[in-house]
Amino acid sequence: MINKNSNYINDIFNNVSYKYDFFNNLFSLGLHFLWKRKLISLLKPKNGEVWADLCCGTGDMTFLLNELVTPSGKVFGIDISEKLLKIAQRKSNNLGNTVIYWKKKDIFDLDPNLRKFDGICMSYGLRNLKNVEDGIQKVFFLLKDNGRAGFLDFNHSKENSLSSIFQKLFLRFVVVPISSFFNLKKEYSYIENSIKEFPKGAKLICLAKKIGFKEVKYKTLFGEQMGILLLKK
Repeated sequence: MINKNSNYINDIFNNVSYKYDFFNNLFSLGLHFLWKRKLISLLKPKNGEVWADLCCGTGDMTFLLNELVTPSGKVFGIDISEKLLKIAQRKSNNLGNTVIYWKKKDIFDLDPNLRKFDGICMSYGLRNLKNVEDGIQKVFFLLKDNGRAGFLDFNHSKENSLSSIFQKLFLRFVVVPISSFFNLKKEYSYIENSIKEFPKGAKLICLAKKIGFKEVKYKTLFGEQMGILLLKK
């Protein structure tokens, strides 16, 4: 079992930060942009709303949100990795953007009494939290009534399905060997184990309903390689 404490996850993402965007584009063939746009389109952020992109990384989803909720709304990009946030802030500065609020924070340290969000999204972050159920519950507390949330991540496919076999082969024989050339084998080997411990879609639905979300949906993308969990409080 992976010890996913905050320091361990922080070290992984700080280590990969200098190649983070490059590898995301390379290993997904650029499709991760389409999957993120799909999530945003399903959540339907509106001008004037306040949104948070948790585990925001270098800000892909944060920028998409910003296009939709401004000029009247606000967007917060929150991540535990200082180095990823610096890249996001640099992108923001290059765009002349002064609306996005960037915060270095573990999401479990966010105070739900300080701010309630109209919406929250997370791409490839839920799987890396020390406890998935606690993460979904934290999002529940951070949302306003009728607020919505969406999570994009790898789908934990049924064992020995074509999707599962392809996923393992791709990670083992493409992702890990290429990342090894950049001395990042340990960091990218982590992905397969993290998927193995990540709840399947049906389990995520059960967890969200147990926590109290009144509307819960789970969709798969790209031959069941990716999954989107959609929630309404």
